[in-house]
Amino acid sequence: MAIAVLIAGVLLYQCLLFMMVLWYRVNAPRMTPVMEAQLQTLRVQAPDAEINYQWVAYDKISNNLKRAVIASEDANFLSHDGIEWAAIRQAWEYNRQQAAQGSDRRRGGSTISQQLAKNLFLSNSRSYFRKGQELILTYMIEAAMSKERILELYLNIAQWGTHTFGAQAAAEHYYRGTAAQLTAPQAARLAAMLPNPSYYDKRRDSPYLQSRTRTISARLRQVPLP
Repeated sequence: MAIAVLIAGVLLYQCLLFMMVLWYRVNAPRMTPVMEAQLQTLRVQAPDAEINYQWVAYDKISNNLKRAVIASEDANFLSHDGIEWAAIRQAWEYNRQQAAQGSDRRRGGSTISQQLAKNLFLSNSRSYFRKGQELILTYMIEAAMSKERILELYLNIAQWGTHTFGAQAAAEHYYRGTAAQLTAPQAARLAAMLPNPSYYDKRRDSPYLQSRTRTISARLRQVPLP
């Protein structure tokens, strides 16, 4: 009986999550769990701290940034069904080797759809349960949303600095412009920051960041858009 109740509870929870996915298919998020967690962290040191976040529509975001993020984060974004298992296995093996060597370096194998699932519903914590829920949510998102909507949501809620979330806030913070005005070099630099935005927010002249920006810039013209 207890097992049946547990299973029913899990299924109900997944149904509620799917309803939220359907909601976000047509509505913009006001705040995400990742934003809330970052805000709590900031307010430990500064009780009146705020995050910068402003939603902008897909057509108000530069195509340069769309292409740069796909080139940097998920080259097969338009063709996969949300998850690339080979990339996950490669990342797992790399991380295992780094851990064995005592290194803190880690590599992610997540697609844009997976990162959206994490950012929109979950957190930056690491656990097998969270990863499992992320995979389920990813399939929900891919089933319910177009690739264009997935990219639109991702670009609007991705973290781009200590206080900065979304393409519009990033454009204002780094370039004093709008998301629509981002040039190819600017977009490539923002995309290069994504794996560790808070770190690069404070280290904008990092040699790695400069090198990664050049690599992404060279790929931009080859990237198709949804």
